Amino acid sequence: MPALQPVRGTQDLLPLQMRRHRAVSETARVVALRYGFEEMATPIFEFTEVFQKPIGETSDIVSKEMYSFADRGGEHVTLRPENTAGVVRAVLSNGLTQAAPLKFFYSGPMFRYERPQKGRFRQFHQIGVELIGVAQPQADVEVIAAGARILDELGILGRTELELNTLGDTETRRLYREHLVAYYAGFRDKLSEDSLRRLETNPLRILDSKDPGDIAINIEAPEFHRHLNPLSTAFFDAVKRGLDALGIAYRLNPRLVRGLDYYTHTAFEFVTRDLGAQGTVMGGGRYDGLVGLMGGPEMAGVGWAAGIERLAMLIEEPAVAERPVAIIPVGEAAEPVALRLAEDLRRAGLVVDQSYSGNLGKRMKRANKVAARFAVLLGEDELARGVASLRDLDSGAQEEVPLAGLTDRLVQTR
Repeated sequence: MPALQPVRGTQDLLPLQMRRHRAVSETARVVALRYGFEEMATPIFEFTEVFQKPIGETSDIVSKEMYSFADRGGEHVTLRPENTAGVVRAVLSNGLTQAAPLKFFYSGPMFRYERPQKGRFRQFHQIGVELIGVAQPQADVEVIAAGARILDELGILGRTELELNTLGDTETRRLYREHLVAYYAGFRDKLSEDSLRRLETNPLRILDSKDPGDIAINIEAPEFHRHLNPLSTAFFDAVKRGLDALGIAYRLNPRLVRGLDYYTHTAFEFVTRDLGAQGTVMGGGRYDGLVGLMGGPEMAGVGWAAGIERLAMLIEEPAVAERPVAIIPVGEAAEPVALRLAEDLRRAGLVVDQSYSGNLGKRMKRANKVAARFAVLLGEDELARGVASLRDLDSGAQEEVPLAGLTDRLVQTR
């Protein structure tokens, strides 16, 4: 019988990999808090309609990628494919719309049924921020700045490029959509199957197509910025001025789109060339129509999400938080003393590794395996004299320390 394997598109996060994930999520949490984004969490699964209507029933996420099922009570639920809709649902469920502005940070697993590839899994993890209730372009600048600061503190901002675009306001999008549909109508016989479907439901998504034929057609497609009204132009200019004032470099990308109807104005992505085709490590935009679409009042919103797996692949190997102290009892009489000593050291804030069996040589090998900084040797002779032998495993130096002062001695070496 073959050994049990994880489900395709999932992975075990063993300690070394988990340390990378934790470095990403903890760095992001700390930085986000500096910007006033407080941590929150939504359920891993929601009623299906939480995602179905906001994301769009014709989108690939809803039609092909969501993990949806009926539970034992007959309720239709979905494992969350993204978290913005869940955050907005939480705002509405908890009556928070009057408390705006609302600033949230989140971190956790998401689920999409798609072909696994480098840095992309069916169960994947994201960090993200949402700023709800601020219509001014300063909100977009702050959200982007928080993302840039997180990437900088992870040591990877210099390996990314910020791509920026505007989707205009609702009226601009409506007029641009008409121009786009008219343009693509002349290429119906050359568009890919997916783009033909999108032409009827969401033509902006054709601009983001990866099909070679679609890419060639898109070269001459109408450019969004040529159809912006004065209000949309002024909004985007204010975003660019804010980024310029903060020294955040960006590249304008008129083909960068967010295809869902509730997206407006700013769209952005931080992109790297160090991960091959899967280059987007953080992406977001303004979604002023989402709260209203989900049954709440008309409220502004802007945010981003970033894949932890991709960020974890880019960062340097995180340092181990603290090397342990190895407690090594020699002889049966030393075992209970070692137990008590280990607890004393842990109460003092030290990391302790306690070997469970074997002779002195075997236990010392264990100490080296866990990269212990010190080994505390407790034998019958040491116990009789009320001392422990403290060995520095880096230098090899060894000294005797009274048991009563051992905790203070080790705390001083941290």
